[in-house]
Amino acid sequence: MSNSNDVEPGVSAMEALYPFLYRDASDLADLMAEVRASTLAKTREIAELRGVVAAREATRLANCAEDMAARFAAGGRLFAFGNGGSATDAQELATLFLSPGGGAPALPAFGLANDTSVVTALCNDVGVEVVFARQLAAFGRREDIAVGLSTSGNSENLIRAFAEASRRGMLTVGLAGYEGGAMAELDSIDYLFIAPSSSVHRIQEAQTTIYHVLWELTLAAFAPRRAAR
Repeated sequence: MSNSNDVEPGVSAMEALYPFLYRDASDLADLMAEVRASTLAKTREIAELRGVVAAREATRLANCAEDMAARFAAGGRLFAFGNGGSATDAQELATLFLSPGGGAPALPAFGLANDTSVVTALCNDVGVEVVFARQLAAFGRREDIAVGLSTSGNSENLIRAFAEASRRGMLTVGLAGYEGGAMAELDSIDYLFIAPSSSVHRIQEAQTTIYHVLWELTLAAFAPRRAAR
């Protein structure tokens, strides 16, 4: 699989991604041709990566969604967490469940990076490594779901959060990139979905697809449980 993060010596990461922006291009037609070629190459990369994930994880995604639906049916809640761009993805995941639209039921979900007072207090007073684990210790219950997102799979605060969630009997779901990093070695994650790429951009795009699929499958699995109430 192609790798957008392979950078030649002396070339910045941004220049490696968009070389046409750093050339003396006086011909607009040539510049637009390069833009088009770059866009198509990145589109092919993410399409290929999504295909790899779908082929490898289809059954496990369906099984995970069934388990998530069962937790929601039992009164469970979803707690999503991540750092940086992954925190934004965690917030979007929580929003999907809270506000699905189209007549679908709203399911309780929370982004653990959203409360800046809690996050900054824990980071300042204790340490960034406990910023998610402490919240799960306070709020997590056996019927709940913990979803952690990381591109590297090595974030210490996610590793600690999964340990806390597992200790409480929560269903644990991880999304990682590369080869899974440290998250691939954990026994505390029930379902780990890996986007096998070394490009952070492609990893995050693939992870967006993964959690959207999980959301759709979970709603579909929850519907008959809701009707049976």
